[in-house]
Amino acid sequence: MEGFSSLAQVQSALVSRDLKLPDLVTGYLQRIEERKELNAFLEVFPAEALSAASRIQEKILAGKAGKLAGMVIGIKDNICYLDHKVSASSKILDNYTSPFSSTVVERLLAEDAIIIGRLNCDEFAMGASNESSFYGPVKNNADITKVSGGSSGGSAVAVQAGLCHAALGTDTGGSVRQPASFCGVVGLKPSYGRVSRHGIISYASSFDQVGPLTRCVDDASLLLEVIAGVDEKDSTTSSCPVQSYSKMRESGGKRKIAYLSEALHSSGLDEDVKLAFERSINSLREEGHIVEPVSFALLEYVVPAYYILTMAEASSNLARYDGVHYAYRSDQAIDLETTYKRSRSEGFGPEVKRRIVLGTFVLCAGYYDAYYAKAQKVRRLIRDKTDEILAEFDFIMLPTAPTPAFSIGGASDDPVVNYLADIFTVQASLAGIPAISLPAGNNPDGLPLGIQFLGKRFEEGDLLSFSKNIEELLKGSRK
Repeated sequence: MEGFSSLAQVQSALVSRDLKLPDLVTGYLQRIEERKELNAFLEVFPAEALSAASRIQEKILAGKAGKLAGMVIGIKDNICYLDHKVSASSKILDNYTSPFSSTVVERLLAEDAIIIGRLNCDEFAMGASNESSFYGPVKNNADITKVSGGSSGGSAVAVQAGLCHAALGTDTGGSVRQPASFCGVVGLKPSYGRVSRHGIISYASSFDQVGPLTRCVDDASLLLEVIAGVDEKDSTTSSCPVQSYSKMRESGGKRKIAYLSEALHSSGLDEDVKLAFERSINSLREEGHIVEPVSFALLEYVVPAYYILTMAEASSNLARYDGVHYAYRSDQAIDLETTYKRSRSEGFGPEVKRRIVLGTFVLCAGYYDAYYAKAQKVRRLIRDKTDEILAEFDFIMLPTAPTPAFSIGGASDDPVVNYLADIFTVQASLAGIPAISLPAGNNPDGLPLGIQFLGKRFEEGDLLSFSKNIEELLKGSRK
């Protein structure tokens, strides 16, 4: 398991019969058991994973296997899978079984991926540390006293620790990219509408996107190729053709890259993150790429605009969990009103309740124009300014997170301080454009760091081919 950095290597070993797929799955199952203290998996599917491995092994030897044959993958606990539990890591959905599969799961299975289990995450994908999960925090494999990042922390750690080959997460404001940075793996957020949201438990519907976490860009490209595309069950999916991302290669031409000067000089930027970012800039310039600073005066508005909008959408999306239709119902309820109040109060965790209350507030009459409507206008300004930069440059370059992984339990009591951890990831989410986090070395304490690149809307192919080209370059710039 540890010897395979890409699916291509796994498939080569399977075809040559140097490796048997059931043995590979067994190895992952053993490692999951050995590293239970990481709390990455909420549930493992050993019997069906081994059964699928035997079936797919025969297809591989017969030359009839799908693109993802040999890939053992975990899915975030907000992605529905027929007849399997899905809880969004919340008490309110504890023991809930999905009556259908999400589109992304159907597409994984159609290409012979093996789903080995469901992965821990922040409750309803709300958080940046995986500490809001009802099932406890996920621990970073680089240092188990540190957070994994969130909300797709279980997905990132599962790949980081070699518990599965790849994982799917969801990214609303950085929930794939930030944990990828904290765990030293590749994390991709596609353009909004590139991947179907059908069967994804919603947090903020105009932001949520499914994205892969992998050890290499090639695998992220292949996974996006499989899960992307129009879906009649999701009217927000784009009809833009899906390219063969896995086959695209960088042409070798030199690219023009912008970095935000306000980001590099941000007072909250960790010194080691800043040094890694500057080393990456220098490495790109040495390769002949043009890397120039640009001003983005709207940076201080991205976090407030993002949280106003996502909390408003969350308050609407989570209204369905009322103790009446399905899921958790308080045993202290005695009538309709107490059913609603007690079920929601007992079923949701503190962070989710905070966001529901704030979201309801900004949508209230008298406050709607002052907050929600204004945030929508700011979102448009951010999108337009980002598009303006990308009209002149090929990519925008940013640190993925302002700090390395912080200590479990070490977050500030002030939620605003915690929300500012998303300052470098929410721009791409507000603009609806693709972004990727690539590993960029470790700090002196051995904690991983990440560099992020933003591309033009629906031009994931260009972003991925460039990322393939510089993946080794960024590794080479490590201390």
